[in-house]
Amino acid sequence: MGVYMKRSKSSIVFIVSLIICACIAVWAVFANANFTVVANALFSFFTTDFGWLYCIAMVVFVVFCIFLAFSKYGKVTLGDDGEKPQFSTLSWIAMLFGCGMGVGLVFWGVAEPMSFYAGPAAGIKPETTAAANFAMKAAYMHWGISPWANYAIMGLALAYFGFRKKQNAMVSTTLVPLLGDKAKGGLGTAVDILAVFATVAGVVTSLGLGVMQINSGLHMVVGLPSNLTVQIVIIILISVVYIWTAASGIEKGIKVISDVNLYLFVGLMIVGFLIGPKLEILNNLTGGVASYIQNFIKDSVLVNGYGDNSWTYNWRIFYWAWFIAWAPFVGVFIARISRGRTIRQFILGVVFVPAAMSIVWFAIYGSLGLHLATTGILSHAEIAQIAAAPETGLFIVLQHYPIAKLLSIVAIILLNTFFITSANSGTFVLSMLSSDGAQNPPKKKMVIWGVIQSVMAIGMMMAGGLKPLQTISLVAAFPFIFIMFAEMASLMKILKSEKV
Repeated sequence: MGVYMKRSKSSIVFIVSLIICACIAVWAVFANANFTVVANALFSFFTTDFGWLYCIAMVVFVVFCIFLAFSKYGKVTLGDDGEKPQFSTLSWIAMLFGCGMGVGLVFWGVAEPMSFYAGPAAGIKPETTAAANFAMKAAYMHWGISPWANYAIMGLALAYFGFRKKQNAMVSTTLVPLLGDKAKGGLGTAVDILAVFATVAGVVTSLGLGVMQINSGLHMVVGLPSNLTVQIVIIILISVVYIWTAASGIEKGIKVISDVNLYLFVGLMIVGFLIGPKLEILNNLTGGVASYIQNFIKDSVLVNGYGDNSWTYNWRIFYWAWFIAWAPFVGVFIARISRGRTIRQFILGVVFVPAAMSIVWFAIYGSLGLHLATTGILSHAEIAQIAAAPETGLFIVLQHYPIAKLLSIVAIILLNTFFITSANSGTFVLSMLSSDGAQNPPKKKMVIWGVIQSVMAIGMMMAGGLKPLQTISLVAAFPFIFIMFAEMASLMKILKSEKV
């Protein structure tokens, strides 16, 4: 009877998730204007009325992670006592980094600081020294420890219950100590379905953004046309690779691609530093990080009771909502690869190492762009173009530096490998979430979810863009603020039973 119930819940999550994704896709493609209006209205409501909650949540996640890492519970192993980590530290970092941030860093590394330079927060004059300093600090805030702390909450709860308590790796399972049987019934099933939808929408949006930048790079480097037809072909070709690597399993396909990602990423950082304005990069790194740390609480919120909050709503709260939307996906995956780590190792590795790498990346590539802008090498029109079409930013800026073509080619390769890592990680996670948290889900489901992601990405791009899907995923993810608060309470409740 128990097996039957597990299979029933697994089937419900899988079937209902597919129906919801299909309905959203049909609505978005065949009634795109209405879908866009509804999505924007809902998102405007949540960001305007609950922006303060998103901000508080992200600060709480950081504080909780730091507290837990340095508490007596930091010694608890995510597995049996004395168990060794499943993956080497380098491969572990490579996989969680590629899953959580890869495509976004390459996409926004140049474009985001340039966007903030052209359109900073209220009270800062655009395209000035103040705007440039603000741009770097804001980028560090968005890609620093806050999003990773958010991922760590979900990942830690899943890893603890999955490997320490030998429970299934479902989001609902992490709530059992707090909610009891309700977490095993309809409420828990709803939470798991919501996690699947948030994952699908997040991954599909990132796939679309990645394809747009790959196409933009190929257009600038080899003259390939930049249009929808080419983008669809790119999606289809890469889909074959990421479905195959996901089906090959974490130990083979996903690990190998992630290791390649890390080498390419570090290589591009080193070369970017060598060809860039070195003193400017170092000053932006040291001064920007100091300002980031000094003003962390204030800048995490950045909501004023009076005045213009439009930049905060459009950027900071949008990012906080987006990272919360990604928490189920990234959390499930980093939990899956973290067996054998202690809680302290998990938090230090998940929160601080990728955040440090992200900040160094922005210090280098943000400085490459801002140097050209502040010295007048980039025209006002080019700055505006990068802000309006961020997928072009990296390649426009690289054209003004040595070995531009070679760097652009390597960047395109990196985009492809990050694209594959995000997609195969998403495929693996979706298969786990729709297979009762199985650590090695059926390959058949991986193929199904891989195809669904590709078809949805193509459909949304044909319908005129990915923004509405991204927006609706942020709305759907709003409940995860409360789910993660509950996970923190649930985790603390059960950790008290540990003899440490």
